[in-house]
Amino acid sequence: MDWSHYRFRSVWQLPAAPPAVFAVLERAEEYPRWWPQIREVTAVDDRTGTARFRSFLPYELVVTASERRRDPTAGVLEVEMSGDLDGWARWTLSPYGGGTHALYEQEVEVRKPLMRRLAVPGRPVFRANHAVMMRSGRRGLTAVLNGV
Repeated sequence: MDWSHYRFRSVWQLPAAPPAVFAVLERAEEYPRWWPQIREVTAVDDRTGTARFRSFLPYELVVTASERRRDPTAGVLEVEMSGDLDGWARWTLSPYGGGTHALYEQEVEVRKPLMRRLAVPGRPVFRANHAVMMRSGRRGLTAVLNGV
């Protein structure tokens, strides 16, 4: 097993229709306004940007994300990442009741040297760190969609 390889999956039920959710999620440069752990997003061009994020652990990760798929009809946003994390991340949105079922999937290889050195003992903490970040993102996105 490669202890620096991670697969994440989060499911969010959101209080808005998929097109409204897609409209917020496709504007990655605005994530820091509603997702506290995403500290900065800087556009490189219209399909690529850099992101700096940090959850409760005292380290930051920096990635360059390049759009692989943007399909509002299918409700899919997917990026390829490189930097401290190499891999991909994808949102898949579908109607759910009066709102949206949002599936977030991510598969990455950690490249940050400290995280690689701590891969075995740190793995449960790294996964918890990610879970905290995702819960916070869901709360922030829900607040934006509710107009709070």
